[in-house]
Amino acid sequence: MTKKYDVYGIGNALVDIDFEVSRDFITDHEIKKGLMTLVDEETQTRLIRAINPEESNRKSGGSAANTVMAVSQFGGKAFYSCKVADDEFGNFYLEDLADAGISTNLDGMKREEGITGKCLVMITDDADRTMNTFLGITTSLSTDEVSEDAIKESEYIYLEGYLVASPTAFEAMKLTKQLAEKHGVKTSITLSDPSIVEGFKGLFHEVIGNSVDLLFCNEEEALKFTDSSNINVAREELKKIAKRFVITQGKNGAMIFDGDTFVDIEPYEVNAVDTNGAGDMFAGAFLYGITNGHTYAGSGKLASLASSKIVSQYGPRLNMKAIKEIQNHTL
Repeated sequence: MTKKYDVYGIGNALVDIDFEVSRDFITDHEIKKGLMTLVDEETQTRLIRAINPEESNRKSGGSAANTVMAVSQFGGKAFYSCKVADDEFGNFYLEDLADAGISTNLDGMKREEGITGKCLVMITDDADRTMNTFLGITTSLSTDEVSEDAIKESEYIYLEGYLVASPTAFEAMKLTKQLAEKHGVKTSITLSDPSIVEGFKGLFHEVIGNSVDLLFCNEEEALKFTDSSNINVAREELKKIAKRFVITQGKNGAMIFDGDTFVDIEPYEVNAVDTNGAGDMFAGAFLYGITNGHTYAGSGKLASLASSKIVSQYGPRLNMKAIKEIQNHTL
């Protein structure tokens, strides 16, 4: 039976505001370069004003949002469970998702008062991304945002690992996985960030339980999650909790375990200018591929090319011309 959605994602809803800045700006404002740091609204507003708000580029973001956006752009069908406030940025966020053809739990719903989360992405000339994030109302994402109807109409669920940091969102992750298993829907999760893995490893194990159908991580996350110093040891450990998995390796491509064998995905040579969203894009393109009749190897090739295009530009979103070129090259 054909499902209404290829992927049901749940994650943080953040309006990404991208700026190019100098390394001196990072140093002068005592910002932790290359990391994602949670800040209060006052700090974030001060930094935005210090840069130049007129030169910003904003998109609907959040890790899982970037992934379901990629699914939709490639021609898949996606649903996103999230939480935004009844404010200007919340309006922008939902309009951006709607324009991309993504359904949400907030369609036609009255939203709460509050402040929609924002992620200030500062990009330096070494292609490094430094993020200062004010989560706003997304910190109260909870089981109220979970849609059982949409889950059972999906082929896969996709859980954003960052959610383990919020007690209410953690409960939403667990409920989403339970409902997926209840309705025979495949489960996938991303480990999201090395520091999140380190700080919340026990909660990841609780969400994953006996296993997930598909796990996404990068090499550093894989090593931290399995307490390994060798990637070959780590990938054997991952077999114990994931039926299939993807380990992205940056400029070295990716390795995929398809349930039987390991598939090495070759990298594409690029001039990297911004790594923001590369992992999210890889997951989205890969999920699109495997839910639309393509092999794991073919989906990996598609995802590798798509993520290489992302790092060669500013921002976590490709335009439709680039999407078409990738499809023509790989599918």
